[in-house]
Amino acid sequence: MHNPGNATPDRFPAQDRFADGAQYIAGRLTKGTSGRTHTVVDPATGEDVLTYALAGPDDVDAAVAAAREAFPGWAGATPGERSDALHRFAAVLAERAEDFARAESLQCGKPLKLTREFDVPGTVDNAAFFAGAARQLQGQSAGEYSGDHTSYVRREPIGVVGAIAPWNYPLQMAAWKILPAIAAGNTIVLKPAEITPLTSLMFAQAATEAGIPDGVINIVSGTGREAGEHLVAHPDVAMTSFTGSTAVGKRVAEVATATVKRLHLELGGKAPFLVFDDADLDAAVHGAVAGALINTGQDCTAATRAYVQRPLYEAFVEKTAALMDTVRVGDPFAPGTDLGPLVSHVQRDRVAAFVDRARSYARVVTGGEVPQEDLKDGAYYRPTLIADAAQDSEVVQSEIFGPVLVVLPFDTDDEGIRLANDTPYGLAASAWSRDVYRANRATREIKAGCVWINDHIPIISEMPHGGYKASGFGKDMSAYSFEEYTQVKHVMFDNTAVAAKDWHRTVFGDR
Repeated sequence: MHNPGNATPDRFPAQDRFADGAQYIAGRLTKGTSGRTHTVVDPATGEDVLTYALAGPDDVDAAVAAAREAFPGWAGATPGERSDALHRFAAVLAERAEDFARAESLQCGKPLKLTREFDVPGTVDNAAFFAGAARQLQGQSAGEYSGDHTSYVRREPIGVVGAIAPWNYPLQMAAWKILPAIAAGNTIVLKPAEITPLTSLMFAQAATEAGIPDGVINIVSGTGREAGEHLVAHPDVAMTSFTGSTAVGKRVAEVATATVKRLHLELGGKAPFLVFDDADLDAAVHGAVAGALINTGQDCTAATRAYVQRPLYEAFVEKTAALMDTVRVGDPFAPGTDLGPLVSHVQRDRVAAFVDRARSYARVVTGGEVPQEDLKDGAYYRPTLIADAAQDSEVVQSEIFGPVLVVLPFDTDDEGIRLANDTPYGLAASAWSRDVYRANRATREIKAGCVWINDHIPIISEMPHGGYKASGFGKDMSAYSFEEYTQVKHVMFDNTAVAAKDWHRTVFGDR
């Protein structure tokens, strides 16, 4: 495993781009009023990128007020008008693709090839998808279900949405929250993670450039405890959409419940990677390394628990370790980098602590160390493979959120599926087999919102993303997301023109 060379100097001029502030309210950048600042740090170098004034409750109030003011006009626009605006938005995003890729790599530590080929194109595609979906907000067709009435169902926007996005995919998560909400006619206030606000702000600026009215999309960059809780509790926010850890999701639900808000939660994951003994071993090994290491393992759907049927177990461990050792760890902006740093030194140290504790009860096959020399200032951690851990151990049950894959053996198909389901989470999973019956059984019996067969990680705009169990509820992406961001209204017309209806006798009078 070698470290690619030094990066090119033109990373992203964040301090210049956000000199006017890191809040985006009613179509313009402003400075936060909390009285405190936060510094965005490049996790590859430890250098400061942007120091900005954090949002406080007053900024949240201003953003919600702007969204509330913009709501009647945006909700009253025709589906075609919203669709046209979103098509223009997708075009602006595509034009700014390189800027978005560099900003995302700078604040997150993602290799440029990941942001250029995954994060940014996926976001552009999402915008194009919801531009079309905006015209498809359909209810149930009219019918005379009672005999005397005609009924139909309308889908209507909810109002102001308050959304909170995580730091692992700041651009894509902003898109996943904002696009279905505004396509359905809502307005939105998004709070990105305070450590990664850059691309969310750029996303809102691009929307304004595309002609989406001021106040439809607002960004407040602040802490969860101050700006986030105030947003969730705000009486003028009709819905909360949160993506993040299960622990924080429980707190969000608690706060949202006080004002009886619509709630959408996409929470943690601990995705199983189930390899049956008839699987293509090389395909499974390649899939495991890619699925475990994408975004330096900071992905709630990443492959984290590989269960390998006994006949393939030793070969899988050996081949996976060997392939992990070829992964090039280095500066995200340097050509040839496969794996960048974690998002922060705090997160790097958290991952390292998991691995260090595991040494007492499991075998670290490869990795498990912080690189030194030219990478010592960054938040780097080597790709790590752990074997021989018990099913009830911490590294198997807890979300590590780093470049760590744990491998365990199983004997029977029943045991493999049981182990795959044996965590509190249920966001994603994969099964590897050449046998269609085995594969179909896995898709039926694994309790997760997404089950891949002979692959792990790909997502598409047309299909929903969301979890079971402690991974939350509700769907991002796809037409299913409109179920989160619309209210269903039953409309019923009397067809008889009769004043004294037969059913009235149940309340007064006789037949």
